[in-house]
Amino acid sequence: MSYTPADPAFAASLTAALPEGVLAPCEPRYLEEPRGRYRGQAGILAKPGNTEQVATLLRAANATRVPVVPYGGGTGLVGGQVKPEGVAPLLISLERMSKIRAVYPEENVILAEAGAILADVQAAALAQHRLFPLSLAAEGTARIGGNLATNAGGVNVLRYGNARELCLGLEAVLPSGEIWNGLTRLRKDNTGYDLRNLLIGSEGSLGVITAAALKLSPIPAQQGVAHFVVPSPEAAMALLALARDQLGEVVSAFELMHRQGLDFLARHLPQLRQPFATAPEWSVLIDLGLSRGQDPVQALSDLFEAALEAGLAEDGVIAQSKAQVEALWAVREQIPEANRLVGSISSHDISVPISAIPEFIRRGGAAIAALGGGDMRVNCFGHLGDGNLHYNVFPGHGKSRQDYEGLRETVKTVVHDLVLEMGGSFSAEHGVGRMKVTDLQRYGDPVKVAMMRAIKQALDPQGIMNPGAVLPAQEN
Repeated sequence: MSYTPADPAFAASLTAALPEGVLAPCEPRYLEEPRGRYRGQAGILAKPGNTEQVATLLRAANATRVPVVPYGGGTGLVGGQVKPEGVAPLLISLERMSKIRAVYPEENVILAEAGAILADVQAAALAQHRLFPLSLAAEGTARIGGNLATNAGGVNVLRYGNARELCLGLEAVLPSGEIWNGLTRLRKDNTGYDLRNLLIGSEGSLGVITAAALKLSPIPAQQGVAHFVVPSPEAAMALLALARDQLGEVVSAFELMHRQGLDFLARHLPQLRQPFATAPEWSVLIDLGLSRGQDPVQALSDLFEAALEAGLAEDGVIAQSKAQVEALWAVREQIPEANRLVGSISSHDISVPISAIPEFIRRGGAAIAALGGGDMRVNCFGHLGDGNLHYNVFPGHGKSRQDYEGLRETVKTVVHDLVLEMGGSFSAEHGVGRMKVTDLQRYGDPVKVAMMRAIKQALDPQGIMNPGAVLPAQEN
């Protein structure tokens, strides 16, 4: 029999099966997402305190075909954490499941519950003189379960990999309410299908991640950060190759920035001090993590001299202190906030083969200029070292994104068509969510999409898990 979460019988069954305090009033913040494009709904909000309570919730939902939306920190940018249409779901927030269960510094492993805030996982690792290198702008709010469910990337992917590479094992609850005890700390376990990697990136559409075994790394003894002006994206790519040839695998981050993003910062966050009096057309932020005995300032100075001689850099600032490191990083980290204050027409989280980035930037700029009279502004920035660009299109001066609503889909299609042509992905690190479901149907390999549907049907035959996210919702 099918219920909705609002049915008294369903609510009563949960109340009888769960301790007091698990079911809670749904505050507006649970129904919002950062870009304001979706407004969610919830029939019931549940805040389980342990894995067994998550299992109880899913057993009840599966038995009555109630839709379920898992909720982490609410920071996702593609609408996967909200369900704006159809039956109001059972919203399961993992916020009470926030324990660090154990740290094994000698193994470089930490066990964390899914509701642990990313910054708290980082701090727990740091307390044991270890590094959890996943780092992104929302780390003070984002929760590790959501990071894994969306396979989050961030600024350190170049050196350490994304969330998938940082996870050894998972504990998760399947739609049936069965608990998968896959919380292994093993680095080698060749016993069949990799179910961990099936759930990572599934965006709550196959089950609820409740805990994870995560990889730690030694903390670099020295950190070096520099902001170099480069003459072009081609020069930036060549500079990255030079840095890796000269320094090895100590380059933790290599971020490309365009003048448009710095102009947005100057206008909307003028209190943020920028390193150059005149914003350069193109620049890069370089972050090094070095071992003991290595001088980061000298390493970056030598790199700058070599880049200057090769015509790959025109100016530069090298941090001389921790405060200056933080100040240089603040410029890069605040670009998304400045973007939000401007309000984009269409934002794109794309990746293309690294060698194709300069061509993509040229062709993308020309294609956008050909639309809407050529007054739209492009802020292209991101993780050059792993081929991931945030390619965001903004209104012309004196206009708002509402003036371009009729062009939004056209802009997105032009960008994503070019990405496909160049062998890239329309979603590099943000996921599919609800925003990009039609993009997956349009651009995804048909065999891959069919395999995904088969997996969804096998694990979630009732179609209760985050319906409408990643794949179109099944008709119940």
